[in-house]
Amino acid sequence: MSRAFSERERAEHSIITTYRREIWRRFARAVKEYALVQAGDRVAVCLSGGKDSMLLAKCMQELQAHGDVSFGLEFLVMDPGYAPRNRALIESNAARLGVPVHIFSSPIFETVETVAKNPCYVCARMRRGYLYREAQRLGCNKIALGHHFDDVIETILMGILYGAQMQSMPPKLYSSRHPGMQLIRPLYYVHEEDIVRWKEYNGLEFLHCACRFTERSEEKEELSKRREVKRLIARLKESNPNVDINIFRSAYNVHVDTLIEYDSRGVRYPFLSRYAPKPIAGGEDDE
Repeated sequence: MSRAFSERERAEHSIITTYRREIWRRFARAVKEYALVQAGDRVAVCLSGGKDSMLLAKCMQELQAHGDVSFGLEFLVMDPGYAPRNRALIESNAARLGVPVHIFSSPIFETVETVAKNPCYVCARMRRGYLYREAQRLGCNKIALGHHFDDVIETILMGILYGAQMQSMPPKLYSSRHPGMQLIRPLYYVHEEDIVRWKEYNGLEFLHCACRFTERSEEKEELSKRREVKRLIARLKESNPNVDINIFRSAYNVHVDTLIEYDSRGVRYPFLSRYAPKPIAGGEDDE
């Protein structure tokens, strides 16, 4: 008779069996397609206490144990001023799931409380800077974040609707302020609904947002632009189930010649500077 799985084993096993197609294959596809993890890398997986980053940690452990590439891992938890119960939940989940976390502190929550405009943006920027520095101190050359498919398509729409710009969330990028460091997003193809299913299948509970600002401002959090866009996509899917896929694919099918103006590596390319007759196919006139 086979023995019963522990909580950790059940969570790990479900990634490569029950959710093999929805999670593991999509995770592995992104890692391979975008060369996110290479031999000799030391990757700092950044855990916020939420479902996305914890799933990422488990996927990275599976990749390290069973993949073809040899690489190192660190699991970083930055405590920006969590309430004791929130930090305890993070530590408890990490212990239950066998993730050896390295916790360090920062004063981010205290700083962000004094920011009147775009506190979430300021918080995210500060978090990333602290994570880069701690990862470097531990000898890592990459940090891995838990952004998933839904984050990507929401970012595309938010840029258009609220930022008056067309941009996406790339699967990896070099840090402009921390030389030698890269940011990677291995859950790039994984849908949030499947992460939720994995969490519920294993009876797990994670933090949502533990920020002091949003804890006291539920109405403002409810009206956040990202939540508005999330609801918009859900409504559009009611009549077009593939609308999320189409938004994602739009970032692959960019017809630059039709754009009025675009920026590439800091250089602007206005329409008239590119406007020219089309080459004649086959070297013959249209007439």
